[in-house]
Amino acid sequence: MKKILITGACGQIGTELTIKLAEMYGDENIITTDIQKPPAVIREHSKFEYLNVMDTDQLAKAVVDHDIDTIFHMAAILSATGEKNPKFAYDINMQGLMNVLEVACRKRVKKLVTPSSIAVFGPDAPKQNTPNEIPLNPTTMYGVTKVAGEKLLQYYYLKFGLDTRSLRYPGIISSETAPGGGTTDYAVDFYLHAARGENYTCFVEKDTVLPFMYMADAIKALIDLANADNNRLRRRVYNVSAMALSAEEVVTSIQQYKPDFHCDYNADSRQKIADSWPDSISDKEARDEWDWSPDYDLDKMTREMLERLATK
Repeated sequence: MKKILITGACGQIGTELTIKLAEMYGDENIITTDIQKPPAVIREHSKFEYLNVMDTDQLAKAVVDHDIDTIFHMAAILSATGEKNPKFAYDINMQGLMNVLEVACRKRVKKLVTPSSIAVFGPDAPKQNTPNEIPLNPTTMYGVTKVAGEKLLQYYYLKFGLDTRSLRYPGIISSETAPGGGTTDYAVDFYLHAARGENYTCFVEKDTVLPFMYMADAIKALIDLANADNNRLRRRVYNVSAMALSAEEVVTSIQQYKPDFHCDYNADSRQKIADSWPDSISDKEARDEWDWSPDYDLDKMTREMLERLATK
């Protein structure tokens, strides 16, 4: 990777991805784009341009102007937000990805990396250690677009030779950016409220178990996959995981450091989405084919989250 374009760079993952890539490849080689006003850290570690991925001409111009060889496509509408406006989620997630794929092919970009999600799995998937290769029957528009996106990545790889790579993220927990409308946002909110000395009412039941990952591991996974030897890869999309946690387990972990933190539970419509997803997923293929291994467990994540939030 020499010149990198990041779409949706102001989002939850894009911000920290920008910082890490700039550290590895130099600020001058990172081009960040979004339709939002960027935080100062984005401008500090990259060259920022306003760019709407729905505008193919604008996207192509950015790729040509900056001689881009690698794209990290992070622009998307997430699960809970997508259920409020399914057509909007479909338009952004599907047409946005198609635009990036088309521009990448036409302008000879070498590599396209974009995340998928555990939202691709439906209620018929095994709840424990869900394997990489199973039928995908999602129940949300976000999940539908991610399944279709995975198939598009495979198609463009086989048809046009574009080096496409993706991984299925679990819930991401981060101290640096606010939740972005995902079903797993409650886990981030636990830490935010605890750090402020506030209690919290959770929108899923306490025994709801979902796969999670700390942001540092999420960034590591994406970059490790991007840099993996293509000769070792046997697929375009990989499960990745780090922890399988109930809501109550996260609260208990926080209470070791913030004993006054209290959480009530009042499930809403997002409970149904959470119930359709696996409790845990198998990432054997990622471990075997590109040596994936997370660095954070629950306690290490909790300590770092609370320390970082305290400084903010």
